[in-house]
Amino acid sequence: MSVSQRCLCCVKYLMFVFNLIFWLGGCGLFGVGIWLSFTQAEFSSLPLSFPSLSAANLLLVAGGITMVTGFLGCLGALKEQRCLLCTFFVILLILVLTEITVVLILYYLHDQVESHAKGDLKNGMKKYNSEQELKKSWDNVQKMFKCCGVNNSTDWHEVLNGTLPSSCCPGADRDQCIGWSEGCFAKAKNWLSGNIRPVLVFGVCIGVVQILALVFSMQMYCQILYAEKNLD
Repeated sequence: MSVSQRCLCCVKYLMFVFNLIFWLGGCGLFGVGIWLSFTQAEFSSLPLSFPSLSAANLLLVAGGITMVTGFLGCLGALKEQRCLLCTFFVILLILVLTEITVVLILYYLHDQVESHAKGDLKNGMKKYNSEQELKKSWDNVQKMFKCCGVNNSTDWHEVLNGTLPSSCCPGADRDQCIGWSEGCFAKAKNWLSGNIRPVLVFGVCIGVVQILALVFSMQMYCQILYAEKNLD
């Protein structure tokens, strides 16, 4: 076996291992997304800008794309096909650039994103009396997190003519209801921060694997191209 063939074989199996880890990571992200979706099922009718619902959908999409990309990488490594490797490289590069863009947007435009999300939730509150599923979702989230409104209980005043929904203070008379002091957006955000940290660490590890997979896929592409030229 020539030196170039040994290098190709080495890169091939390294890339397969990294993509297998990448694919398993995608399965993990998808699984956490499903778990988060099930835990939020009681208030799934709320707008998707609600923190935990946004995170669940983001993990489902990221996990699904990661699984498909990892599978392409494994297949390209085993088959040693330049077309598959090139497709894998392009998809993975777009995925990495998208992830970096999302992180930068959330970091630098955090206040604007949060403000838009709160505005979206407040607009949804106006349908509290007309949509039963939305009403049920708001009642469930307020009971679960022991919160009231988006920012605080005053968010309900213009929606319910100065009164509060019974879910803001369960067990008390609605006319005497003062409501929980903290808003649901902050409560859900804090709950998400406390539960999502392991996922963030896991995500950073997946990001490192993605960079290595990009390097190995391009290396393998070049090795196959070099080997084909030598055969000609």
